[in-house]
Amino acid sequence: MKGKADASKKGEGRLKAAGGAGKRKKAAASGKPKRPPSAFFVFMSEFRQEYQAAHPDNKSVAAVSKAAGGKWRAMSEEEKAPYVDKAGQKKQDYEKTKANFDKKESTSSKKAKTQNDEGEGSDKSKSEVDDEQDGASDEENEEDE
Repeated sequence: MKGKADASKKGEGRLKAAGGAGKRKKAAASGKPKRPPSAFFVFMSEFRQEYQAAHPDNKSVAAVSKAAGGKWRAMSEEEKAPYVDKAGQKKQDYEKTKANFDKKESTSSKKAKTQNDEGEGSDKSKSEVDDEQDGASDEENEEDE
């Protein structure tokens, strides 16, 4: 009995460490470029098509992934080279796209910031500003006496 209880506690710990159910990731900025795939994922996209053609009845993602991982590990560096090159090219494209995106974001955030500065100028409400001004005048009056 003790073994089953320990096993269930271990399982619960994994769920809690993973962030728990019901929590969602924050929405990504609109238009933000996705990170480039690694060489393995470039290989996976090709391998997946070949595997589906050879095994049309297979609906298991795990089986495809397991077969791809085994083949990737068995490949030599020369066989992996085309995928590494494609991944490198995708990474360079991503860096350019990200730089352009960051430049656009920084200029748009500066525009938004200057518009906010011209408007209110502060996060304080008008009553808080009035209270501070009244408090300062009371202090000045006490010093005069």
